[in-house]
Amino acid sequence: MLGRTYDDQVCSAARALEVVGERWTLLIVRDVLLGIVRFDGLLASLGIARNVLSDRLSGLVEHGVLERVAYQQHPPRYEYRPTAAGRELALVVIALMQWGDRNVPSPEGPPRTALHTTCGGELVACLVCPDCGGPARAGEVATRWNRA
Repeated sequence: MLGRTYDDQVCSAARALEVVGERWTLLIVRDVLLGIVRFDGLLASLGIARNVLSDRLSGLVEHGVLERVAYQQHPPRYEYRPTAAGRELALVVIALMQWGDRNVPSPEGPPRTALHTTCGGELVACLVCPDCGGPARAGEVATRWNRA
């Protein structure tokens, strides 16, 4: 049986899942990246329990994925803005979204498409080799251990 943490795993993916692997977390990140940055907006968008949202937001702030920024003093109110680490998760969210469109499709088609703001083209999440500039397709990826 899988434990509640991945402490005994020597794996970067497992460490990342400690931060973003809970079922609501990437949906919260998705919404923040879409511009829903206030607690009440996230609550309405996600249909999540207040205490769960509060807990997940605290964890994302603690791990440096989001930052909590005051937008009102009396009473104190905050927005949750993505940090550089949080913005990097856009690739993960888009890749997961596109995987879902291909492998768990909706009969109505994809509900959202990622667009390049510069030219309006439809973005495709993919791995690119920095040496040759070519895309790495399924079956063209290998890993190696970096520890002896």
